[in-house]
Amino acid sequence: MSRPAPDLVARLLHRDGLLLIIDKPAGWAVHAAPGVGDPLDQHFEQLRFGLKRDPVLAHRLDKETTGCLVLGRHPKATRKLADLFKAKRVEKTYLAIVDGVPETEDGVIDAPLLRVDEGNRAVMRPDAIGQPSETRWKRLSGDGARTLVEAKPTTGRMHQIRVHLASIGLPIVGDRLYGDAGSKNGLMLHAVKIRVPMQASKPPVEAVAPIPDAFGEMVKSFHPPLTLFD
Repeated sequence: MSRPAPDLVARLLHRDGLLLIIDKPAGWAVHAAPGVGDPLDQHFEQLRFGLKRDPVLAHRLDKETTGCLVLGRHPKATRKLADLFKAKRVEKTYLAIVDGVPETEDGVIDAPLLRVDEGNRAVMRPDAIGQPSETRWKRLSGDGARTLVEAKPTTGRMHQIRVHLASIGLPIVGDRLYGDAGSKNGLMLHAVKIRVPMQASKPPVEAVAPIPDAFGEMVKSFHPPLTLFD
């Protein structure tokens, strides 16, 4: 039985002539892949807003990750976005709830990541021969057992934040691949904010994605309380 199509117009965070930013829902792969029958990009027709073609993904988010997802509205804009992401000029901010308490208040994880095949799936592993990968993180709040972490990846490898945090003993809650395989929680990783310097003559485009209900419920007892970009 097919699931209802997502209402992407209702999830729109930013719209202009060059790009769109939507709040990606959990549980949707962003593009077709083996075993993916109904990817999110098959519903981008909703977001044409008068143009003749669908917008195009400028980057990727994992299936269970929520939050800011950038789309290019036409080929020239999409090429510009690809260049910005490649040059590491797009600033991405994530929130993650992790199992455990970090030993320091912040840090930088500089660990090359290598893609390897495990059975019928690809995973990323820290390996000296892998691609350079860096994630900056800091502790925001917690309850003594779990911690709310802000993560800013300066590179964009597959599963990067998930693997990096797990590698320092802080697996993301609900991560069945790099954390607790038997977890009944959804993945607590949210792309909360993005900043795109699209045009030199204008301020960067910024968007903030609201906290998902399940995420907010889990951190409601954390101290200090979660506040977003006052």
